[in-house]
Amino acid sequence: MASKQRTLSGSVEASGKGLHSGSETYMRLQPGAVDQGIVFRRTDLDGAPEIPADVTHVVETDRGTVLEQDGVRVRTVEHLLAALASLNIDNVTVELDNEEPPAVDGCSATFTDLMSKAGIEDQDAEATVWQCDTPLSVAEGESRYTVVPDDRYMISTSIDFDHPLIGRQHASYEIRPDLFAEAIAPARTFGFYEDAEKLRAMGLAHGADTSNTIVLTQDGLYEGVELRYSDEFVRHKILDLVGDLGLLGRRIKAHIVAERPGHHGNIALVRAIAEDVRKKNAARRVDIDQIFHILPHRYPFLLVDRVIEYEKGERIVGIKNVTINEPFFIGHFPGMPIMPGVLIIEAMAQVGGLLFMDSFEKPEEKVVYFMSLDKVKFRRPVTPGDQLVFELMMVKQRGPVCVMKGVGRVDGNVVAEAELKAQVVDR
Repeated sequence: MASKQRTLSGSVEASGKGLHSGSETYMRLQPGAVDQGIVFRRTDLDGAPEIPADVTHVVETDRGTVLEQDGVRVRTVEHLLAALASLNIDNVTVELDNEEPPAVDGCSATFTDLMSKAGIEDQDAEATVWQCDTPLSVAEGESRYTVVPDDRYMISTSIDFDHPLIGRQHASYEIRPDLFAEAIAPARTFGFYEDAEKLRAMGLAHGADTSNTIVLTQDGLYEGVELRYSDEFVRHKILDLVGDLGLLGRRIKAHIVAERPGHHGNIALVRAIAEDVRKKNAARRVDIDQIFHILPHRYPFLLVDRVIEYEKGERIVGIKNVTINEPFFIGHFPGMPIMPGVLIIEAMAQVGGLLFMDSFEKPEEKVVYFMSLDKVKFRRPVTPGDQLVFELMMVKQRGPVCVMKGVGRVDGNVVAEAELKAQVVDR
């Protein structure tokens, strides 16, 4: 039986200093709409800009994972994302009044506790899952990853540090809520005392201290620091990996074996999995019978012949074969047939409607109304014999309203482009 998407039952709050910025941060987690995903919202900036938590927005991986959109950043998101992923929470808005979530005690335990107390509820839509069906390998610097099929979400990790308290450590865990909360969430980040000044000169670790970091000296632990587990170091590496894998934007069923993982390698792994998802989705073809099932349009106003690429909730590519038999060529124009620009945009909108409506249950009971068009441009005429290829990308979706960017091409050349805002209503 398919799992349902999940969100929080109510809002929860946390505050504290950021691990790298050292600045005081207030964070509020709010329930998210179906298919929204995890979204960070910077409430300290004009317009409260948002940054989606997906791998396409990763811009830095030095001592933490940094996301950016339109020049606005959030950093060190991995501990919070690990908590969300471990609880199978798909849709949440994370409000921050600074660039970084609070470090609290340098792990995920506070976050998992807060969200569990707030309550988690199922939503009326199926969760998206990536299940490995073919082994996958990724190498990035010293990091090595192998992904193999498994009906569970398993992570096995090995690390190797030239330090008497660490050395070579190995751990393997199934990533499920109870076990993660018990064995992984409390594992703290760690660093070396001798690196502190160098990191601060780089603008990092200004908030790091013994309350949120396992501080190591050359031969042991800094005064007052105690380990929660003898292998806390490798457990924290698993925590970081779970958080970075949360940027895939879907749940995972696979066994991931990681050798010396780090944020840079983790993101390379997520990008490789995302490419696997893209290839599988691109292989999906939607024929005219399926189009009839979703769109209410019929002759002579159905302007989509086939969908050739599809990424649920993200991207769609559809085609319209333009023939001399199109009824509009009779009058547009006699002796010089040119497809009306308004119908090119209508065809583009119908392809976008397929993408949008597929995110709702029983799309045959819905209809898309387009609310506005923006940045419409026509580059060249479309004439009989052309094959129009429309590519639409989902820019933003909130409940029944979305914004998409569309482009139409003939033989690879752009003929039209537009931004479209639409709303789904009951038929």
